[in-house]
Amino acid sequence: MLKQQKNYLKTDYHNPVMLKECLDGLNINPKGHYVDVTFGGGGHSRAILDLLDEDGRLYAFDRDNDAKRNIIEDSRFVFIDDNYSALNDNLRLYREFEIDGILADLGISSFQIDTPERGFSTRFDAPLDLRMNKKQVLSAKEIINQFEKEDLKRIFKSYGELTNASLIAKKIIDQRALTPVDTTFQLKDLLMPLAPKNQENKFFAMVFQALRIEVNDELGSLKKMLEQSADLLKPNGRLVVMSYHSLEDRL
Repeated sequence: MLKQQKNYLKTDYHNPVMLKECLDGLNINPKGHYVDVTFGGGGHSRAILDLLDEDGRLYAFDRDNDAKRNIIEDSRFVFIDDNYSALNDNLRLYREFEIDGILADLGISSFQIDTPERGFSTRFDAPLDLRMNKKQVLSAKEIINQFEKEDLKRIFKSYGELTNASLIAKKIIDQRALTPVDTTFQLKDLLMPLAPKNQENKFFAMVFQALRIEVNDELGSLKKMLEQSADLLKPNGRLVVMSYHSLEDRL
């Protein structure tokens, strides 16, 4: 039974999704060493720690500096502020070469969505950012205002699966020749004529998904993490991945 359940189910950062299913999937060994590659609000990590004894160990990754506010004060817990694409290199620093289980809750947190200045949501008029790591240079603003038409078309077609990707790219190119497109509302107003009737929300969700994937190299990072996980897991070790769109599923 999970201890102190309310402590990790209630958070203003991000509530852990499918908590019981994740723990069942990991099949926690109390003395095992585990990795939560998407720490976020720390809900999953706290639940895992609750099932470990004093010999257990949990490593948690997150490239978002805001996640540091949720670091767990526990001698069995190690926080690593890096992209999970560098899973292997970071774990080697702690002489961890075999892991009992790895957990990945993909996508973005509710905290990121609900923080206007991060630019993840079309609900707020905010800078076109979408960076998970605010230290990196590339943001959605640079993509919209600097990328070539063919690159924009590729992004919206490949990562948003938008059938009118070419029209979207042309619309952006034409507009930025007049004035830069710097905010979420500017982009939304610009592309509204291209949104299918009664499907505006879905359309813009896919537009912003495409930009977010490109900004953060989400699919490239995920592929690297999955490849490294195969080498890191012990025989009969468990990898639990929660994905939220078909592009992740295909990997």
